[in-house]
Amino acid sequence: MRYRVLIIAVLASLMAGCATTAPPPDQRDPVDPWEPFNRNVHKFNRTLDDAIIRPVATGYEAVMPDPLETGVTNFFDNLRSLPTIVNLTLQGRPADSVTSLVRFTMNSVFGLAGFIDVATRSGVPKHDEDLGQTLAVWGWKESRFLMLPFLGPSTLRDGPTRFVDSYYDVVWRRAVDGRTYGIAVDLVQRRANALGREEQLQDAYDEYLFIRDAWLQNRRFKITGESATPDYDSFLDEDFDEDANGN
Repeated sequence: MRYRVLIIAVLASLMAGCATTAPPPDQRDPVDPWEPFNRNVHKFNRTLDDAIIRPVATGYEAVMPDPLETGVTNFFDNLRSLPTIVNLTLQGRPADSVTSLVRFTMNSVFGLAGFIDVATRSGVPKHDEDLGQTLAVWGWKESRFLMLPFLGPSTLRDGPTRFVDSYYDVVWRRAVDGRTYGIAVDLVQRRANALGREEQLQDAYDEYLFIRDAWLQNRRFKITGESATPDYDSFLDEDFDEDANGN
């Protein structure tokens, strides 16, 4: 109950601060009409990351040998093959579903429970599908951007589907049963893998826009195979001109 009250209080504070953190409605990107809320959630996530997650990930990376980090990443990637298999089937791609099942079996049996990615070394293709992508295949092509507390970038379509996919995710299922050590290691390892991208965020004119546009670009590529790179140089020039003109 204490944690529920805390989460409600955090979300309420985020909503209360929305009015002062984003452009007016007529100046917002059509894909991000909830930008005030999303910016505040992003600020909350970054504050949490700066205070806890990034320091832990930095210490973890410092003491963990690179081969072990690779093994941990492979292990959790292998477990995530299970939701991929289900979604490939739902998308009407039985051959790819069988391929993913072969990958999972090979890595689980011959790759020490997935710590060694023997399937990739053997040339078995890798797929990465989730229920959000499945809904896109079924016709829900575009959706509003939504920044989720703790979880990060998503959309109105993709956010709720994470909980459905977690039903087939062994790590999340064990976390629901109270065994949270697996998901904690997964979170730290994934954050450690992203430490090398910090410089890009620091160089971004607007960190929130950079993360939003990069995530959406990657998401569209996963769904359609096509994606236009956001024109960040144009964005910077426009803002510079506005500042120079005193606007």
